[in-house]
Amino acid sequence: MSANETTPATDTSTDADVRLRVGFFGPFGTFTQQALRTLDDLADAEHVPYRTVPDILDAVAGADVDLGFVPIENSIEGMVNFTQDALAFDYDLVIQREVVIDIEHCLLVRPGTDLASITEVRSIPVATAQCHRYLREQLPDAEIVAANSTADAARIVAESDRPGLAALAPRVAASVYGLEIAVSDIADHAGNQTRFVLVARDGISAPTGHDRTAVVVYQRSDEPGSLISILQEFAARRINLSNLFSRPTKNGGLGDYCFIMYADGHIADELVADTLRSLHAKQGRVKFLGSYPAAGENADTTREHAGGRWRDADDWLADLRAQIR
Repeated sequence: MSANETTPATDTSTDADVRLRVGFFGPFGTFTQQALRTLDDLADAEHVPYRTVPDILDAVAGADVDLGFVPIENSIEGMVNFTQDALAFDYDLVIQREVVIDIEHCLLVRPGTDLASITEVRSIPVATAQCHRYLREQLPDAEIVAANSTADAARIVAESDRPGLAALAPRVAASVYGLEIAVSDIADHAGNQTRFVLVARDGISAPTGHDRTAVVVYQRSDEPGSLISILQEFAARRINLSNLFSRPTKNGGLGDYCFIMYADGHIADELVADTLRSLHAKQGRVKFLGSYPAAGENADTTREHAGGRWRDADDWLADLRAQIR
């Protein structure tokens, strides 16, 4: 199913019990569902909307759904901390894959509504902030009203009899709720993208050659050089870190932080496995969040060359050890 298909998932199978159930950040018509619909192998899955990310993760952990699909990073706003923290601290779930989509904010109205008549725009604060310039210049007198989600804003506009209402929402929401796109792509900055992840109770995705591994590394003690010690394990093996940030551990006072790291490669790779082994031995605790196919173009061959050199060095050492009497 492509990202442009907008009809909400319905159960058409004769045996609904055999269908996968995927919980997503709803309601129907959100960017999250738009991203979910790009996964062709889940085209027959039942999409189950939830109001919050913790609700989704609770449903996965409790086996109410088979998989969960949640936003985790935005190119403008950065990491979605409530998702990242939940996966790092509150749940033992595993990331299965990631999806990155372009975020196109559209101004949606009921049929027949023109821009000059708009008096109120509904959306979530993040969306209105990303479209602040357009709203200020083109709709300076319109009241900005917060909604639970961009899709919920579209639903409210569709169901209301009040004139002059508009929603800042995804293009997909227009078809879902019978609205018109008054203006498309009104964000202040081009290149707005969001990364979503699919999570499950267990299981590690098979390596594809273009993968990402996510871990949480807890420091054994808060002392000078602890981060350098962690980073050296990746640098020594020429493993690229696509993202690294610190988060409070929730268990201690000020200054008690851990590091959440996303590295190129798969735990099945010798270099990645050896890095995690060393971190586990050196640091207080390492939590594995998953190895999974990475979105986007294939990575360069730097890590492949490093892996070849590592194997050559391992063979050399094995030859030397074979001479021990």
